[in-house]
Amino acid sequence: MKATFSAAAALAATFSLASAANSIPTCGANSQCPSDTPCCSQYGQCGVGAYCLGGCNPRYSHDLQSCVAAPTCQSADYKLNSLDDVQANTVYLGDSSKANWVSSGTPVVYQNDAILLTMAPNTVGTLLMSTHYVWYGQISATMTTSQGAGVVTAFIMMSDVQDEIDFEFVGVELEVAQSNYYFQGITDYGNEQPLNVSNTVQNTHTYTIDWQPDSLTWSIDGIPLRTLNRNDTWNSNTQNYHYPQSPSRIQLSLWPAGLQSNGAGTVAWAGGLVDWNSQYMLNGYYYALVSEVKVQCYNPPSGFSNNHGSKAYYYDNSYGTNDTVATGNNSTELASFFATGDNPSVNPNAAASGTAAAPKNSATPETVPGVSGGGAAGIGGTDSSGNAQSGTAAGSAQGSQSSAGSGGSTTFQQGLGSSGTSQAPPKLAAGSAVALLGFFVACLLL
Repeated sequence: MKATFSAAAALAATFSLASAANSIPTCGANSQCPSDTPCCSQYGQCGVGAYCLGGCNPRYSHDLQSCVAAPTCQSADYKLNSLDDVQANTVYLGDSSKANWVSSGTPVVYQNDAILLTMAPNTVGTLLMSTHYVWYGQISATMTTSQGAGVVTAFIMMSDVQDEIDFEFVGVELEVAQSNYYFQGITDYGNEQPLNVSNTVQNTHTYTIDWQPDSLTWSIDGIPLRTLNRNDTWNSNTQNYHYPQSPSRIQLSLWPAGLQSNGAGTVAWAGGLVDWNSQYMLNGYYYALVSEVKVQCYNPPSGFSNNHGSKAYYYDNSYGTNDTVATGNNSTELASFFATGDNPSVNPNAAASGTAAAPKNSATPETVPGVSGGGAAGIGGTDSSGNAQSGTAAGSAQGSQSSAGSGGSTTFQQGLGSSGTSQAPPKLAAGSAVALLGFFVACLLL
């Protein structure tokens, strides 16, 4: 049987390797985060700040209040033709009125018509995540994929308790879209089903996830190709429906599954090791193109009774199933990258760990998942104008702009050339608005 992989699990493995050398507290089943770093990221590490925003797992965090509540679903047609509503994960603090998307890596505007997800050598690619969650709805992405061994493009729904709905595209299988789903990150290799499609690189397709409380349908260009019924997912061992059922973010990504540091099974699934001198790279990087995302929100499940407001989703029990989801008017914001859901107003003017203002050899907690030395230090990121964001900016709610960050380090760095300096990618075509490549901060699995 052909091996298949959860996008979340594979990406978590990639990013955990990037920070394995650090003494970051870990979290998981029967191992909750400590009170001083209370938020469990989707990568199984504990921290504060961005750790407590999208991807914060309430099941393994210190308590149910550690993770900040999530902005509720917003029906919209997102034309991805600028970075005006995109904030780097080193800047975003939970205010979904200021950004519809959070990025890690380097999204690039292409001819004012689409956004490129780029992946340069020595990076782990680019990830876009919606700030608004979806709790059942129809979600469509119009896009082309990348290609090449080890290169994976993905359009997925991912919840904070690791429910997952996938469209994944392996770069050596250009006429296959892999459909997949998971319940709370539990691996089940029988969940994947390949869907036939014409060349995903040469042809633009619209991929649709129609997610209802009792059924889930994957469609391509308006044609339903697979339907999963919730009643068919009952698991007698866990006494649960292994069906995606919790509020989820939209995630669009391009990432290198074919790294030598990844497991042999992941590399084989991805078609082999990434070739960083491939003919499929343009201007020094792999790329996928996304032009539009449409969201139509559905109502909560029949019988839903935990309606206490309309602003945010949260959990009232650590089981993380749909009957433990509640809606309320909870705040979704933090005052700084040192705040948490337990204490959302803490220390708004503090400097992030790894910056000049931080005490030397201090035990400053991690503030942005995937970054050693505590979050935003040394991460360039980009703002909506394509300017790099200073690493020290993430230590405050406001922040300032700079041409490069300083301090801190990551194993994988976006756009770092042999000279060790941050470089901007060349334009793909006249009129392209190209963002500066800053240091990469992983988020996924985000």
